Amino acid sequence: MKRRRLALWLAVGLIVAFGAVTWVALESQEVIVLRTVQADAEIRITRVWLAEAEGALWLEAATPERGWYLDLQAQRRFELERGGERLCVIASAEPGPEGHEKIRSLLRQRYGWADRWVALLQDTSQSIAVRLDPCEGARG
Repeated sequence: MKRRRLALWLAVGLIVAFGAVTWVALESQEVIVLRTVQADAEIRITRVWLAEAEGALWLEAATPERGWYLDLQAQRRFELERGGERLCVIASAEPGPEGHEKIRSLLRQRYGWADRWVALLQDTSQSIAVRLDPCEGARG
């Protein structure tokens, strides 16, 4: 009976530790909030990592089926929140091996161990780079 209880507590402890490390990996560094428009005109709110390069912000759609990425196929212009400030941006996808390698490299550099941890949980082998540029003269 004691061994079962110990095994149960150990399992619970491991699950809690796994969840805590995952949360820290995902949320301990900068995360931005996207506000995209879904097909039914509802606003989708998504938290994502970002990178900066070439004078633009870059996001990764881990898979082409990501909801926010599908939203961008219909409406490239959307709003994001970064550091409490809302910005209007226009998205341009860079699919294919070059875009994939670019965003993977940028996120590895920026998020380090957290990116490696998340890679254990999410297959990003088909990920797509998404470049965000400011809307002309617009702010959120």
